[in-house]
Amino acid sequence: MKKSILSVALMLMIGLSSTFANNAAGVNQKVINSFNKEFANAKDVKWESGKEYVKATFSFNGQIMFAYYSETGEMLAMTRNILSSQLPINLQSGLKKDYSNFWISDLFEMASGNETAYYVTLESADSIIVLKSNDGSNWDQFKKEKKQAE
Repeated sequence: MKKSILSVALMLMIGLSSTFANNAAGVNQKVINSFNKEFANAKDVKWESGKEYVKATFSFNGQIMFAYYSETGEMLAMTRNILSSQLPINLQSGLKKDYSNFWISDLFEMASGNETAYYVTLESADSIIVLKSNDGSNWDQFKKEKKQAE
C-alpha cells in the first residue's frame, strides 16, 4: 500500500514538473534568468516566441502584465492594461474634450527604459483611432482607419 501511494505521488511530481518545464520550452535560458531576476514573485507565467522578441504574460502583484525580451535576455518593454482613471489628468481630460463621441476599446501603459508611454484605441460607429502619448500631457494620432462594412 505504501509503495502504491509513493509511486502515485512520484508520478504526480514528475507530471507537474514536466508541465512547468514545457511552459518555457523553446525560450532562451538568458531570457528566463532575466525575467526571474526582474519578477521573482510572478505567477502563472506563459511564454510566446515571436520573430524578434519573446513575450511573457504573467500575474504580478495581482495584475496581469506583459514583458517583452530580446533573445539575449534584454527587456525591451513592459506593458499593462489600465483603466482610463489611471491615466494622467491631462490625458484623461484630452480624451473627454476631443473624443467624446468615441468609446475606449483598449488602453495600456508601456514602459521601455526610463520612458513611459500610453496607447488608447478609440472606436466610433465608423472608425478606429489609436492615440499615443509619450509625455503624459497630450495625445498624438498613431493610427486611424475606417471600419469595414460587414
